[in-house]
Parts: sequence; C-alpha cells; structure tokens
Amino acid sequence: MSSTDQTPSPAAVSTAKRPKRGVPEGLWQRCPGCQQTIFRKQAERALGVCPECDYHWYVSARSRIEQVLDDGTFEEWDAHLEPADPLGFADKVPYAERLKKEQARTGLKEAGLVGTGMIRARRVAFGVTDSAFIMGSMGAVVGEKLTRLVERATVQRLPLIIISASGGGARMHEGILSLMQMAKVSAALARYHEAGGLFISVLTNPTMGGVAASFASLGDIIFAEPKALIGFAGPRTIQATIRIELPKGFQTSEFLLEHGYIDRIVRRCDLKSEIARTIDYCGKMSRDARSAH
Repeated sequence: MSSTDQTPSPAAVSTAKRPKRGVPEGLWQRCPGCQQTIFRKQAERALGVCPECDYHWYVSARSRIEQVLDDGTFEEWDAHLEPADPLGFADKVPYAERLKKEQARTGLKEAGLVGTGMIRARRVAFGVTDSAFIMGSMGAVVGEKLTRLVERATVQRLPLIIISASGGGARMHEGILSLMQMAKVSAALARYHEAGGLFISVLTNPTMGGVAASFASLGDIIFAEPKALIGFAGPRTIQATIRIELPKGFQTSEFLLEHGYIDRIVRRCDLKSEIARTIDYCGKMSRDARSAH
C-alpha cells in the first residue's frame, strides 16, 4: 500500500479540525518613530516610550497625572467648567456637536485638567493639556482653568507645573474669546513671578501655536521630551510660506536646546525625579524672593 493510501491518524484529524488561534487584539502596536511592532505592555511599562528607538508617543492627560504625581494625591480643580459655543460656529460639523463628540470620545470635558497633588511628597499646582481633545487647543475654558491654577498657586505659594501637549494653539471655533486666553494666562504668570513663584514648563509632542507662543514658553525652567515638535507654525507651513529649506531637525527639542530655547531634554521616565530635584534646588530662591517681595 502506498503512503498516499494510508488513513490519517486520529491525532492528525483532531489537529486539522482545531481552529487556529489568532493573536489577541491590542497585544501589539506600531511605533510612530521607527515603525517597529512593539509589545504593548512593554511600552506601557516604559510610560509610552518605544524600547527600540526611545520615541515618546502620545499619552493622555490622565496618564500624565498618574506618571508624574504621587498615587492618589491629585485633587482636580474647576472640574465643573465646560465649554460653550458663543459664536454659533460651524464648519463641517457645528461646534456644539463637535464638543459633545470630543467629550464622549476622550472622557474629558475640555482639553485641559488642573489641580493640586504631590510630586515625591512635594505639594504642587499641576496642569496638563491633552492633544486628543481638538488637538489640545486653548479655548476659553482651558484658558480660564490655567489662569485659576496660576492664581491659586500664587495665593497658596505652590510650585507650578504645566505639561503642554497642544498642537492646536488658540481655538478658532471661539474666535477672540480663545485668542485672549494667551494674554490672560501670561498676565497671571507675571503676577505669579512677581510673587516669587517657581514655574516649571514641560513641553511635549506637539506644543504649537498660541500655547507655545504664550504660557508654555514662560517657564522659569523649561523641560522638553525628546524629539518633541515645538514652535508656532508647523515646519511645512513655514516652508511653504518662505520657500526656503529649513535646518535639519528644525523645531525639535534637540534643535531648540542647541539654540537656548529650552533648558533641558528630559526622558519621560526621569521627569518626576527631575521636577522634584528642581523644586528642591530652586525652593530656597523662591522663598527668598517672596520674603523680599
């Protein structure tokens, strides 16, 4: 009898009938930097940093709070504030409808969260913007939240930490009411500075537009994550406007550090310790400034 006439064994039949097990969904993700396929849990353990190329990808505002503040210490301020539609603005979608969709998708009422918490047992005033909510653009509510945050930090004499992840600048849907937030937050920071406060600004990818042109650039100390895009208009817009070749790495953290715009590039895993160390180092100077004031 030839081998082709042999009856398959029961084990072979069982194996043939058994359905193939697929890879569980969400187990892997592709790095936006090096395009490698990364084990998701490994990336999460690294705080959203690629283990292959050190690319720092997007993390939500609430994840930032978990990464930087001590567990269970965050107390949100002004959580009741919600955006309105003062202009009745509509483009492809009415602004009021867009807001509802963004709130449902992100779980946020607006593009910014503010409050107080502890960083290695040091009480701070803390704010963070989230690029997932209309690119982290600064509408009236975001500006109001940040202004109140700065004012409370001034009254309570707290170090101020703001982590910026805003690629949208001032929010066009709210017109001048959005644009004025740049000046309002900056004025509050000027009063905070006069009172001797310490403002640590952390720039992440992206920090652009009116956010970069106002409070994000006014830190006493400015940290940035590696390879973050930081600037006012984007590189493609600038190149299309002035029609010249831009320098290599233009508007990246590394380029801006070389040109004195930021003070230090800090990897995400080191940020909490660096902020705590900076508060300790600058704390005495801040106290002396307040006493002199």
